[in-house]
Amino acid sequence: MTTPARRTAPANRRRGFDLRSTALFFVLLAMVVSMVGFAVHTVAGALERRPAWVFVLIVVAVAGLAGSLRLRRRWHVASAARRAAAALDRAAREAADCLEAEVEARAETGTEAPTVPRPRPAADHTVETVDADYDALTPEEFEEAVAALCERDGCTAVEVVGGAGDLGADVVAAAPDGSRIVVQCKQYGASHRVGSQDLQRFGGTCFTVHEADVAVLVTTSDFTAPALEYAEQCGIVCMGGEALRAWTDGTGPRPWEVPLAEGAAG
Repeated sequence: MTTPARRTAPANRRRGFDLRSTALFFVLLAMVVSMVGFAVHTVAGALERRPAWVFVLIVVAVAGLAGSLRLRRRWHVASAARRAAAALDRAAREAADCLEAEVEARAETGTEAPTVPRPRPAADHTVETVDADYDALTPEEFEEAVAALCERDGCTAVEVVGGAGDLGADVVAAAPDGSRIVVQCKQYGASHRVGSQDLQRFGGTCFTVHEADVAVLVTTSDFTAPALEYAEQCGIVCMGGEALRAWTDGTGPRPWEVPLAEGAAG
C-alpha cells in the first residue's frame, strides 16, 4: 500500500482577498481625502472673505521657492569654492616643489638663485607743493592754504576756525613740540598794510581767550611800523608777504620757529 504524497502549496501562491485590509485602506483614503477637502474648503472660504490673502499666499510661495533655489545655489557655490581652494592648494604645492628643486639644482651647480627686484622707495620730499598764488584765493581759501602749510610742516590737530565770532583766530594747531598755535590770516593787497589796530584786536584775544603759546599774524602784504612795535611788545609773530613765500617754498623758517625779534620783520 503506497502512501499518497502530500501536496505542498507553491511558494509564489497569491494571497487571497482580505476584506479587512481592503476596508482599512479605503477608510484611511477617505480620511485623507476628507482632510484635504476640508483644508481646501477652509482656504477657499478665507480667500473669499479676504482676497488680499491670495497675494500673501503667492508671495509666501514665491519666497519659499526662491529660498530653496538660493540654498541650492549657495550649496553649488560652496562646492565650487572648495574645489577651487583644493586646486589652488595643489598648484601652490607644485610651485613650491618646483622652486625648491630649482634652488637645489642651482646650489649644486654653484649659480645663484635669481633675485626678485625690490621697488625703490619714493623720494622723500620735505616740502610739498602748496599753491603760492595767495592773491587769487578767497579769504576762506587763504585760511585753508595756511592750515595746509601748518599740516605739511608737522603740526597736528589743525583746524580752520575762522568766521563770524572767531575772536581773531582763523587757524589753530599743535606744533611738533606740542605748543598751541593760533593764527590770524589777513589777505590784503600790496598797498594795504596791516596796522596796529589789527594787531591790538588780535593781541586782546590770542593769549587770554585762545590760550596761544605762539600767536601768529600772517598777511599777504606787510605791516606798519606801529603794528610791528606793538607785536614785539606783546610777543606776536608777524609774517608778511616775503616771509610767507619763504615759508611756502621751504626756504624760510616756520612761524613757530621764528624768534620774536626776527618775527617783527615783515
